[in-house]
Amino acid sequence: MNELSVSRFIAAPPKKVWDVLANRQEEWWCPAPWRVRLDKRAGGACDMTMLGPDGEEMPNRGIYLEWDEGRRFVTTDAITEGFVPAEPFMVGTWKFEPATEDGVVGTRYTASASHWSEEARRNHEEMGFVQGWEACAAQLADICEGESG
Repeated sequence: MNELSVSRFIAAPPKKVWDVLANRQEEWWCPAPWRVRLDKRAGGACDMTMLGPDGEEMPNRGIYLEWDEGRRFVTTDAITEGFVPAEPFMVGTWKFEPATEDGVVGTRYTASASHWSEEARRNHEEMGFVQGWEACAAQLADICEGESG
């Protein structure tokens, strides 16, 4: 499988991590100073546009393939709302599991991107997948850990 993945322990309960992830994406979804504009609509649409500090816009249109409340969700850009085929890039999976690390009870957050080809995976890696998705995980952790105490 042509997968890239990041994982991070977050010192906050899974319920808190899920709440921030699912309901407050504008605060952490892309690496600062980028931000995201979401278009959450009925019918499974997963549409978002990343907005750069210099006016850049990177739309990402797709659908939710799975939504397992409190545990994981899966998206793809290979199909858009209304089940319209699109140029595929990846299937993204975000999952959360209760975890304990160094005696601290919290959450293991894992985000992965599966690609249709080795070339697409390599391109995503060269675009800064690890640095970008780790920055997002750090932003998510900062919010959750800062509010969990």
